[in-house]
Amino acid sequence: MENFIVSARKYRPVTFATVIGQASITNTLKNAIRNQQIAQAFLFTGPRGVGKTTCARILAKTINCRNLRPDGEACNTCESCESFNKSSSFNIYELDAASNNSVEDIRSLVDQVRIPPQSGKYKVYIIDEVHMLSQAAFNAFLKTLEEPPTYAKFILATTEKHKILPTILSRCQIFDFRRISVEDIAMHLANVAHEEHVEAETDALHVIAQKADGGLRDALSMFDQLVSFAGKTLTYRQVIENLNVLDHDYYFRITGYILEGNVSRTLLTVNEIIANGFDGQHFVTGLGQHLRNLLVSKDDGTLALLETSANIRSLYAAQSSACSAQFLMKALELLNQCDLNYKVSNNKRLHLEIVLMQLCNLAVPADAGVVSAANPKPETSRKVQSAPVQSPAGLAPVTPVPQSHAAPPGSVTPTPVAAPSPVPSAAETVQGSKSKVVRTFSGVNVGKIMKSGSVTGEETRDDSEAAAEVLPETRDQFTQNDLERVWEPMAKKVAATQPNLYNTLTCRPPVLTDEFKVVVTVDNKIQEGEIFHRRGEMLSILRESLNNWGIQIETLIADRPPESRKPYTDQEKFDNLAGQNPVIKKLKDQLNLDIDM
Repeated sequence: MENFIVSARKYRPVTFATVIGQASITNTLKNAIRNQQIAQAFLFTGPRGVGKTTCARILAKTINCRNLRPDGEACNTCESCESFNKSSSFNIYELDAASNNSVEDIRSLVDQVRIPPQSGKYKVYIIDEVHMLSQAAFNAFLKTLEEPPTYAKFILATTEKHKILPTILSRCQIFDFRRISVEDIAMHLANVAHEEHVEAETDALHVIAQKADGGLRDALSMFDQLVSFAGKTLTYRQVIENLNVLDHDYYFRITGYILEGNVSRTLLTVNEIIANGFDGQHFVTGLGQHLRNLLVSKDDGTLALLETSANIRSLYAAQSSACSAQFLMKALELLNQCDLNYKVSNNKRLHLEIVLMQLCNLAVPADAGVVSAANPKPETSRKVQSAPVQSPAGLAPVTPVPQSHAAPPGSVTPTPVAAPSPVPSAAETVQGSKSKVVRTFSGVNVGKIMKSGSVTGEETRDDSEAAAEVLPETRDQFTQNDLERVWEPMAKKVAATQPNLYNTLTCRPPVLTDEFKVVVTVDNKIQEGEIFHRRGEMLSILRESLNNWGIQIETLIADRPPESRKPYTDQEKFDNLAGQNPVIKKLKDQLNLDIDM
C-alpha cells in the first residue's frame, strides 16, 4: 500500500514563486539574493501555517545554488539543489528550539558555526520556534549572532515575536508574514483539488478557507479530512456538516425575519441553531459579521471587502438592498454590546433573545405596523380602512395621531368610535371604527387589531404600563392642592414595596403646569428611571382620582450647587489665608519667605 503524504507536505512550495500570499516578502528576498545583499540574520515572524519555515528553507536553498536563475530562483539542477531536495545537504541545519532550548544546545550550535562549509558558499542555520529558547540560551547566542563568520547565515522563525529579547531583534532583518487571504487559500485549494482529481464546489472551498483563519496549512489539513469523509466529490453541505460550521443560510433567514419584525420566527430559528449544538456567542459574532457584510455590500466600492464566493456575494447584495444603512449600524452596535456582555450574563439565552427582539423592534418600529405570530408577513395582513374621525364637539374632522407623539397645545384628541376593552399600549392609531394598538415590551412589537370592541389574539399586559390604554375624553379641572391631596396616597400604593421610590416621590411636592402636566423633580438618573418604570401605574391612579385622562407626568433632574473644595496643598492653604487677610501675603513678600507649612 502506497504511503499517504498529507497535502501540506505534498504541495509545499519549493520556489519563491510558489509561495502563497507573501509576494512582498519573496520579492524582497529575491532582490537581496540577486544584488548580493544577504543579511547575516533573518527573523521570520507571523501566524501559524503562513509559510515562515517554508520560506526559510527556500532561502537557504537559493543562496547556495550554483546556477542562480535571472529571476532570483534556484536552478533545481545543480549539486547543492539536488542534495537539498533529497534532504541530504550538509550546509543547512535545522534546530527545533522548542525541544533544544538549553545553553548546551546553543553552545553546540556555536561550535558547528566555526567549521566552514565543505561545498557551497554558505552554512545556513534555521532555528524554528526561536521564542522557546531560555534566557541563558539567548545570551549565549548573542555574540555569535552579532558577529558570525561570513559564510554563516541564521534564519530564525517564530509565532511570538514579543517573547524574543530586543537585543536579538536588533541583530536581525525582520519579515512579518501576514495571514493569507480567503481568496488566495480558496484558489490554492482549487489547484490541489484539480491535482487530486477531486470535484469541489467553489462555496465549499471558501468555507474551508474562512475556517482556516489565514493559515494555509490548516486549510490543507481540513481539505484532506473532508476528502476522506466525502470521497472525490466535495459539496458545500458536506463541508458545513463535517466542520460544524454555522451555515450562512441561517444568517440570511434570520436577518429576513428581523427585517419583517417577525419575533416568533426569529426566536424559533435561534432555538434551532442552539439545538444543533452551536454556542450562542458564536452565533452573535456570526450574525454581526453577516450584518457587516450587508453594510459593505451597499456600496460597489467596498464590495471587494467580502471574502466569499461570487454566488454568496450576490445574495448579500440582494438582501442589503432591503435594509437601510442606519438600521445596520444600530444593529451592529446592539450585537457588539451583546457580545461584550454575553460571558457575564447569568441567563445567556435570555440575553441573546432580548437582543434579537430589540433588532426586530428596530427594523419595524412601534408606529410602523404589527407582525403577529399567526400572520408573520406584513403585506398579507388585513388592511385597516382609513376614515376621518369626527371630534366630539362637532368640529372639522381631524387626522388620527399616534398617542406616543406629544400633541401640541390646543390640539383635539380623536375619540374612538367603538371603545375597546383596556389594552396596554405604548402607541395608538385610531382609524375609523377600528383601532390598532401597538406596545413595546423588551424591544418586541406586540400588536392587536381591535374592531367593534373585540380584541383578536392573546392579550399581553405589563403592570408598569397598565394606564397607557385607550382613554376617555374626561378632563376635569383640578388645582395644585388637589394634586398634592392625592399624590401621597398614590405614592404609598405605587411604592408599597419600594421605600426608595416612596422617598423619591414625596421628598419634593409635584408641580402642576399647563396642559395638566405634573412635573416631578428628582436628584439623578436612577430616580428618573424608577419613576419611568412605574409611570403607567402612577398615571392610572392620578387620572382616576382626579377624573382627568389628560394628565401626563414629566421628570426634571434638579441642579446641584457646585461643591466647595477645601484647600489641600500648601499653596492652596496659603492662598486661602491670604484671601481672608491680605496682610499675610504682604508679610511673605517683605520677608521673602517660602511656603512650607
